[in-house]
Amino acid sequence: YWKNKDPRRLYSGGAGWPILDATDFNSTPMPRIQAWGEELNSIINAKPPQTNYDWIHKLPKNGKPTVSHEIGQWCVYPDFKEIAQYTGVLKARNFEIFQESLRKNNMEHLADSFLLASGKLQTLCYKADIEAALRTPGFAGFQLLDLHDFPGQGTALVGVLNPFWDSKGYVTPREYSRFCNATVPLVRLPKMIYRSDETLIAAAEIAHFGPIELSDTKPVWKITDAEGQVRFTGELAPVAIPLGNGIKLGDIVQPLNSINNPEKLTLSLQVSDFENTWDIWVYPAVIPETDNDILVAQKLDSKVLDFLNNGGKVLLTPEKGCIRSERGGAVAVGFSSIFWNTAWTHQQAPHTLGILCNPNHPALAEFPTEFHSNWQWWDAMSHSNAVLLTSFKHEIKPIVRIIDDWFTNRPLALIFEAKVGQGKIIVSGIDLLTDTDKRPEARQLLYSLLKYMEGSTFNPSESIYEEELVTLLKE
Repeated sequence: YWKNKDPRRLYSGGAGWPILDATDFNSTPMPRIQAWGEELNSIINAKPPQTNYDWIHKLPKNGKPTVSHEIGQWCVYPDFKEIAQYTGVLKARNFEIFQESLRKNNMEHLADSFLLASGKLQTLCYKADIEAALRTPGFAGFQLLDLHDFPGQGTALVGVLNPFWDSKGYVTPREYSRFCNATVPLVRLPKMIYRSDETLIAAAEIAHFGPIELSDTKPVWKITDAEGQVRFTGELAPVAIPLGNGIKLGDIVQPLNSINNPEKLTLSLQVSDFENTWDIWVYPAVIPETDNDILVAQKLDSKVLDFLNNGGKVLLTPEKGCIRSERGGAVAVGFSSIFWNTAWTHQQAPHTLGILCNPNHPALAEFPTEFHSNWQWWDAMSHSNAVLLTSFKHEIKPIVRIIDDWFTNRPLALIFEAKVGQGKIIVSGIDLLTDTDKRPEARQLLYSLLKYMEGSTFNPSESIYEEELVTLLKE
């Protein structure tokens, strides 16, 4: 009816659904990295870090162009500085409630750190979502839930901008436009974590929806280290780039056997005036031996407790699911940020917003990290238990903290250290022992913790009681 009445328009059934025979294009929520109800089974939470997937298998088979509906919906911790911007009849009472909850749990001083760290994770999630859409051959476009926050429906903090269209300080327009633009260079990485005896192989391509075709361009790639020094570089064959996506540029091939130390590296691909980047990590293929006097255990039996009480050093790394529910085991930990918000989604997992740590802590010296989650933490968050810090009588300042949902604001640890009797312990909520031949990140983090425990700087300032430790684990 409406096509006949006004043929100037393109018509769909609605925003997201239904898909009808009469429409000119499809609008569907299916093509995205976390769908409703997927929780920890979504590709970003269930599959190791990679960029070689797309949504070709999720597109309707009717041959019409498809625009994905409300992709992303990745949350960030509240910015309580925003409260002062409500100068009219509306007040940010929701933020005031969340802030009071944070204050009651003695973490108000961490509010800005939670914002920035979770914001870095949110940006990473959006980059993964948007690039997957751009990699899909023939994809017609994507619709974000929003570029700024949606204060309604349970407080949906899904924007990189606040409701007043102001920046929150963790991503710049230039950074965001690298992966969200009319023209975006792309790579298909089968993984983002490597051993030094492996070769990086990535298929380069581009999505180009600019005003004109690009003629005789020469794609250039490079790999830089954390200080910005170029470690490897190369050029791909010149190519004319038509409008569209799925346009192949060639393969990037680089052996990594000259990398001797654990490093975070950045792969960049530049085509004409457009550049995009991806972080990768390279860990030594052979891990050095560490002090045999350190006892690494997954359970707390009498042998472990006697060793600890007699002045020994213990690294406790229980299997996932072994922390008691009331001690943090009930927290649904995942790698990604929270989807939409837990109130409106009826507690869909994950319930966490990534990690917060001091990247200069000596326990992490052999496990390069920023203060926030990045892809090298995927393995840890996928094999981890949260530890509720209020379980202990004395205040514990963790080495690595998990950022909780703002509705509950629980103080959660991923890794912490303490004195127990005459001994010293590191408790890792991450299982660092299971299937480590397939988990280079776990091997490297385990080595980093053990190397720290060997040295004189391993001298925890906080103490916990043996019974507090024993009751941490399920029987």
